[in-house]
Amino acid sequence: MSARSKARKRALDILYQSDVRGDDLAVTLASEAKRAANEPAREASWLYAREIVDGVVDNRDEIDEQIITHARDWKLERMPAVDRAILRLAVWEVMFNDEVPTAVAIDEAVELAKEFSTDDSGSFVHGVLARIARTA
Repeated sequence: MSARSKARKRALDILYQSDVRGDDLAVTLASEAKRAANEPAREASWLYAREIVDGVVDNRDEIDEQIITHARDWKLERMPAVDRAILRLAVWEVMFNDEVPTAVAIDEAVELAKEFSTDDSGSFVHGVLARIARTA
């Protein structure tokens, strides 16, 4: 598994944890940063995970607006928390990270959804991200 794939999982953990606990994302990120300081072997994945989470924090309103607009009949608060987290990190990659090809961001998000969410989440995540990618 690539360092970026590991970083996406790590970012997903942070985004999901913050959402489920109702904690401020910046607080959850700071806590994770302390833990990461004690794990030098995982530094490469931590750096990109932090970039993703920082990007979501900085662009949260625009990211959520894109998800709401393209989710077709799904309210953000009705989505499973893991799907919200996956969509947020993937929308950040699609819209704000020129280093990651859109197809890669979508494929990685779909794989995360298949691994960590419901049976239908992979196709749901793919559909939302494909619609966003067409307009981005």
